[in-house]
Amino acid sequence: MTTLRDKAWARWTALLLLALGMFCSYIFMDILSPIKDLMQSERGWDSTAFGTMEGAETFLNVFIFFLIFAGIILDKMGVRFTAVLSGGVMLVGALIKYYAISNAFSGSALEEWFTANLNYIPLFDELGVSPFYRGMPASAKCAAVGFMIFGCGCEMAGITVSRGIVKWFKGRETALAMGSEMALARLGVATCMIFSPFFARLGGHVDVSRSVAFGVVLMCIALLMFVVYFFMDKRLDAQTGEAEEKDDPFKISDIGQILSSGGFWLVALLCVLYYSAIFPFQKYAVNMLQCNLTLTPGKGFWAGNSVTLVQYGLMLFVAVASFTSNFSKDKAAKIILMTLAVMALIIYCYMGYMRGTAETIFAVFPLLAVAITPILGNYVDHKGKAATMLMLGSLLLILCHLTFAFVLPQFRGNAVGGTVVAYVTILVLGASFSLVPAALWPSVPKLVDEKIIGSAYALIFWIQNIGLWLFPLLIGKVLDKTNPGVTDPVALNYTWALVMLACLGVAAFAIGFVLKVVDRKKHLGLEEPNIKE
Repeated sequence: MTTLRDKAWARWTALLLLALGMFCSYIFMDILSPIKDLMQSERGWDSTAFGTMEGAETFLNVFIFFLIFAGIILDKMGVRFTAVLSGGVMLVGALIKYYAISNAFSGSALEEWFTANLNYIPLFDELGVSPFYRGMPASAKCAAVGFMIFGCGCEMAGITVSRGIVKWFKGRETALAMGSEMALARLGVATCMIFSPFFARLGGHVDVSRSVAFGVVLMCIALLMFVVYFFMDKRLDAQTGEAEEKDDPFKISDIGQILSSGGFWLVALLCVLYYSAIFPFQKYAVNMLQCNLTLTPGKGFWAGNSVTLVQYGLMLFVAVASFTSNFSKDKAAKIILMTLAVMALIIYCYMGYMRGTAETIFAVFPLLAVAITPILGNYVDHKGKAATMLMLGSLLLILCHLTFAFVLPQFRGNAVGGTVVAYVTILVLGASFSLVPAALWPSVPKLVDEKIIGSAYALIFWIQNIGLWLFPLLIGKVLDKTNPGVTDPVALNYTWALVMLACLGVAAFAIGFVLKVVDRKKHLGLEEPNIKE
């Protein structure tokens, strides 16, 4: 019997629905990142307040173990139920964060309550892991609460999407599908970098809440995508006779079985080190560029709203042309598509330079990743070498952060040189990031039984979330400690914060090397192809 899963158009449509949901969530995740300087001038958030609020996204996942429960829900309730649930939770959190940053919050009774409360959290304060602190702006506290709820839904969606891809693509193009999903989702980062400042400054009047409102609308779209996927997934189960709910009750031994795997621990450690050097950096990247580049804001056409739309259109063209070129069987068509993509990318970069804004420069972050992710995913599917690719990604990560720390500052006063160095480094960093979804995530099903994949992904995401909670906070504290007396948000020295992130890359490379050795000894299959000929 031929099922939806056997039809290429159906399984790639299912993937598209899941990827669009994650695309929207990635936009909201970093919605304040490109306007960090405005959050300080408009809401009084210094680097510590900003970092504490950003780190709050993963607080409940880490310390209340919500991600573990999410994995259990996923294993027992199935992909479609958990997908819709995660979309709803993300929307609730987004609405709370929007209210906290809106003008309606200012002067409200709720602002007074947040000012007077949550200044001391028993036990968490003693351990030094509280998501709040005395003197933290009330708006940042309330936004942190909303971001915590959003983070629960976002990470639940992450493990659900991974499980959904395994369900629809197992034995087929698993790595390509996971890489493609992340390539599309990461376009959300670029979308956020371009449109968050656009909405914040729309009409010549600064209002940071408009950026968050834009994100809330997108979270409504994400929920809609998951609802559509719900019905598509239900039809698949009706064809295969599979049940969404599992008959086996959850057992503690399931988690014990996962934790007893040495390969699992190496993958989990590599994941937390690698992601901790990327996602927290994204939250500060625009401000880091503002502090290191000598840029003159454009005037006339370059300062208008129309250039934003043109530049975003170019970005989408680069992404679509470079991505689809990988699937073209006609060599001439492939060359034409890649040539057009490169030309469009050069034009985009020129426009970013003429606009003179750091956020449009950093927006190129996912573009090279979009182009090469299908290549990497296809290579892992047919040739393997996942552990080797993870080591390569770690080396590129180290190189990029050290370039930002020591090379980029040398080009202060040289607008063209600094911009070129920034563009090249950002593109390479994005490319290194594409190695993770193409190589790491498809390796998990090789390490654990299929019936507990959801719990395995949840545990990895939980361990990863420890880093995603800790490092935004650490970066903020390092910035404040290494920049005493600096009140200008675009005059900070990022050297030591970037060195800290480079050290994470060094540790990730070491773990990747050990993982490759263990794989060779225990035959885990990480270096083997996903598709068996």
